[in-house]
Amino acid sequence: MFSMTGYGKGEYKEGGIELTVEVKSVNNRYLDLAVKSPRVFLAYEELVRSMVRESISRGHVDVFVSYADKRERDRALRVDLPLARSYFEAAQQLRAEFPSAADDVTLAFLLRQPDVVRADDETASSDEALVSALRSALQAALEAHRAMRLAEGERLKVDLLSRMQCIAALREGIAARAPRVAEEYREKLTERIGEFLAGKVDEARILTEAAVYSDKCNIDEELTRLASHIEEFYKIAECDTVGRKFDFLVQEFNRECNTICSKSNDGEITKLALEMKNEIEKVREQIQNLE
Repeated sequence: MFSMTGYGKGEYKEGGIELTVEVKSVNNRYLDLAVKSPRVFLAYEELVRSMVRESISRGHVDVFVSYADKRERDRALRVDLPLARSYFEAAQQLRAEFPSAADDVTLAFLLRQPDVVRADDETASSDEALVSALRSALQAALEAHRAMRLAEGERLKVDLLSRMQCIAALREGIAARAPRVAEEYREKLTERIGEFLAGKVDEARILTEAAVYSDKCNIDEELTRLASHIEEFYKIAECDTVGRKFDFLVQEFNRECNTICSKSNDGEITKLALEMKNEIEKVREQIQNLE
C-alpha cells in the first residue's frame, strides 16, 4: 500500500557531470506530472515521463532536474545574428526618439544581451553520458520516493485496519441488537393494547402487527453486505494500488449504513450506525492519501 505523498532525491556525480533530480508528489485523483528541467534535457522529457509513469500511477508529481557540466571539452559559441540585429535596431529607434541621450551601443553592449551568444551545447541528442546520468539520478530519486510512499502507506494501513476493526465491532453490535427490536415492539404493543382493552388482547393481531413491523425494519441484508464489504476491505488492503478500489467500497459502506439508519426505529441501533458512519468518514478521509 502506497501513499500518494512523498519525496525522493537522486544524485549523479561522475566524469565532470553533477546532476540532481528531485521528485515530489501530493494527492490528486489522476496522475498529473510536471517536469522542470534545463533546456538541454527538453528532448528527453518523454523519457522522464515514461520512467515516472512506471513508478507512480496517481498524484500530482513534480520532477526537478538541475545539473552542472564541468567536463573539459571544446565548446563552440553560436551567435544569434537576427537577435543581435533586433537589439541594435531597437537601440537606433530609441536614439532617434531621445537624441540627447548618451549613445553606448557597442559590441560589448550587444554581447551582454541575453541569448545573443550561447555555448553550442543546447542539445543532448549525442551526449550519451549526460542521458545516462539523467537516467541514473532519476531512478535513484524514484526509488527513494517509492520507499517514502511505502513507509507512509504502511502507517496509513495500520490506521485503516484499526478503524475497520471498529466498524466490524459496531456491525456485530447492530447484528446482536437487531433480533430484539421486533420482540420488544411486540411486548410494548401487547402492553399498550392491554391497557386500553382492560387486559383483553388479541394475540393473533399482536403477532401480525409485530411481523409487519419486523419486516419493515429488517436489516439482515444490509448486515450481510456490510460483512462482505469488511472482508473485501481486508483483501484490498494487501494490494499495492488501492485508492480507487477503496473509494468505491467506502461508498458502499455509506449506502448500507444509511439504509440501516433509515429502517431502524431503535435508538440503540441508530446510535451504533451513526458511530459507524463516523468511522467510515474517517476511513474516507484517509484513503484520499492512497495511490
